[in-house]
Amino acid sequence: MEDDKITNLKDLVDRLTFGVTRILESRPGVTEVRYVEKDPAERHMIVSWEQKYCCSLPEDLRNFYLMTDGFLMTWSIKFDGSNMQLGTMLINSVSALCRLGTTSIYSLPNAATLADLESDTEDEDKEEPFKKPHFNSQCRIFELDSCDGNGKVCLVYKNTQSGVVSSCAEIWFLDRALYWHFLTDTFTGYYRLMLIHLGLPQWQYALTKYGISPQAKQWFNMYKPIAYNSNVVTDDDMAFINKLDPNQVFKNKNKLQPARKKTCVPIAGPQKSQASLVTNKNLTQMGSTTTKK
Repeated sequence: MEDDKITNLKDLVDRLTFGVTRILESRPGVTEVRYVEKDPAERHMIVSWEQKYCCSLPEDLRNFYLMTDGFLMTWSIKFDGSNMQLGTMLINSVSALCRLGTTSIYSLPNAATLADLESDTEDEDKEEPFKKPHFNSQCRIFELDSCDGNGKVCLVYKNTQSGVVSSCAEIWFLDRALYWHFLTDTFTGYYRLMLIHLGLPQWQYALTKYGISPQAKQWFNMYKPIAYNSNVVTDDDMAFINKLDPNQVFKNKNKLQPARKKTCVPIAGPQKSQASLVTNKNLTQMGSTTTKK
């Protein structure tokens, strides 16, 4: 019975992860791949969530929750003589699919909310192909993944109205600077991206214009994602480098002056040159020597 249960669990994990677990176990240095088994979400929990927030879950996300109430898989490597957890793939459960922007981010009275800290990005919205979400009454934003403190992956409903059920949702990434980055328009698309990148640290930043940090690049080089793009981690890629032009930065501050030729300034009449002083001194010494003789 135990063997059959383990076999069924492995089959379930393979189906959920499209064989990613076997790929990770074959990678050198990977010591442990851990999957947390979760029961399917009950239908009344999903209906209760939809009624509470006046939102209809996307069909693919609803089917996912009916198969497993959330998802958590981690994998560790041997680092400095001990096991270190490196990759994390997480999808919050239905009960943990909480709305963002309505509560204080600090446990202090009258503390600021995400809506208070959100910057005004109307000019940036004009340059983006997708209209960015905002923490206001026109958007309903829910957290899918906390990204280990490196940001938040969110399920976003836009153009919402009071009393009207919203059904169109997108997946966005909110970085630590509270800037929005569009990921996919379906949950299935995001789920595949998560598996493809193996849950590596900060992998969501690889899909933004900022790119991943130098430390994350090292992990990407060691444990390349399945769909590996060398441009993401190459040091020669200039897309993520902040170019500094000194001529523009210090413009009108340090202007180059044309070189001037040095001219000899004539010495005033009353002053004697150093050569004449030396000559007069020598003549005086010679005169005194002759007198002594």
